Amino acid sequence: MSALDDLVAALDEDDSDSTSTSVRQPASLRRALKAAVRLGFADTANEGLNSSLRQALEGFAMRAALEAHFTEHPDARPALHQVAEALAVIDRDPLAERPDLVRQAAAEVVKVRPDADAADVLLWAASLLAHEGERRPRKRTA
Repeated sequence: MSALDDLVAALDEDDSDSTSTSVRQPASLRRALKAAVRLGFADTANEGLNSSLRQALEGFAMRAALEAHFTEHPDARPALHQVAEALAVIDRDPLAERPDLVRQAAAEVVKVRPDADAADVLLWAASLLAHEGERRPRKRTA
């Protein structure tokens, strides 16, 4: 069984058993957690810490599983513009109706930021959209 399988199996287990541990926690993080509990983040600091750790581990496991899948099936990896288009749809961004600008932005932004992500693409596309009228040839008046 791989480490990823171990991680997923542990996350799928029943949480009825618990263990007390000693965890070194930065003082600033402890104060932040206490303040977050007072603001309604969780009922207790322990619950907030555990739920945050679970969410972080679940997200990590999903990304690791996706990367493993893409390593085995590189053709399945979506292009940057496809990820940005999906993000626009999820976020109900008006750019979802402008895949042409999203594709253009994806092609351009990686020239400036090779590690650009979908959010970078949408920001670039928003700029393209904002300046779209400026690029059109102006009609001359006599």
